Amino acid sequence: MLGGIKRLMGFEAKGFDPFAALFLAAPTAAGEPVTPETAMRCTPVYSSVKVLSESVAQLPLHLYQRGENGAKDRAKDHPLYELLRNGPNDWTTATEFQASMQTALCLHGNAYAYINRAADGTIAELIQIPSADVSVDADPRTMEPLYRVTDASGGQRVYDRSEILHLKTIGSRPLIGDSPIMLAREAIGLALAMEKHGASLFGKGARPSGILEYSKPLGKDTAARLRESWNAAHGGGHNSGGTALLEDGMTFKPVQFSSVDLQFLEMRRFQIAEIARVFRIPLHMVGDLERTTHNNAEHMGRQFLTFTLLPWLKIWEQGVNRLIEPNDHATYFAEFLTDDLARADLAARFEAYAKAVTNGLLSPNEIRAAENRPPYAGGDAYRLPLNTEDASNANADA
Repeated sequence: MLGGIKRLMGFEAKGFDPFAALFLAAPTAAGEPVTPETAMRCTPVYSSVKVLSESVAQLPLHLYQRGENGAKDRAKDHPLYELLRNGPNDWTTATEFQASMQTALCLHGNAYAYINRAADGTIAELIQIPSADVSVDADPRTMEPLYRVTDASGGQRVYDRSEILHLKTIGSRPLIGDSPIMLAREAIGLALAMEKHGASLFGKGARPSGILEYSKPLGKDTAARLRESWNAAHGGGHNSGGTALLEDGMTFKPVQFSSVDLQFLEMRRFQIAEIARVFRIPLHMVGDLERTTHNNAEHMGRQFLTFTLLPWLKIWEQGVNRLIEPNDHATYFAEFLTDDLARADLAARFEAYAKAVTNGLLSPNEIRAAENRPPYAGGDAYRLPLNTEDASNANADA
């Protein structure tokens, strides 16, 4: 049945997912077509995707090697380390790769990259594949994912999971993520419709339409010429506020704003929050500062890191970990360095560390491990304040 749907809609040669194709075929209730591409014209969507993509892109993704006693060092000798640090291929930087893959992840729910291996089997390149060109099927025998990639000429090739880096969001099916855009298409369509309505309103002078009243009957041609001349003189924002000249007892009666027009700004603000909550973006990060204060801005920034960004970073880390050979999983692992995002709270974090060391709760090396720093000699010792002593000794002296 699904194959018939794909052939009927012409998507079979393009690698479209049939469920997404059904969404694309039906217009939104607001009348605006919404796809991952057209949704980027909606400013809350663009802003949300930009916040997530740039946040992921600015964070360095390192490959680490586990050492003794929980220590970890950057695995600079591993071939995957340079691909993650400098760039996955000769024409793409690491920042561009992370931003582009995260954008695809936000728009399509899935991001793909071809794993190009050298003759000895090591990973030589990672090349991103447009998400719309990939469809995922399950192997009928092993139930492992098979990736069918369609090229520009319409040809198709099937890859197994060892040849594709696949990052995916949550979804109703186990092998593929659902597009946040397609799931929220009605909210996005409404936002686009209201933006178009606002542009049309101001394009006509930011005034509602009105009625020209005349006591005498007008012929069809005369009425048409009158309407045309009136619109030419008073239509459009550049003619707004002009003086109208009426002759022979003709009057202009403006049509008043409706209750919907009066609440238009409030409705647009609500759509910003509606779309931002799809991506779990704090409103102040998409330009809505109505309820933002100096007291809660820093707290909301920490919430963004904890509840919004970290889940995406885990998707990345677990996806990259699948690139490591199975025999090396106990030795190597990928991890983002999030110090840059936590920089604003650096003083409070280090103050807490100092109290933990002073009171013997943590050793210096445990703190250095949490900060992605190597241990140093003598750093495993626990310290106690000089003005305290063991309670049993104090009782004995008494």
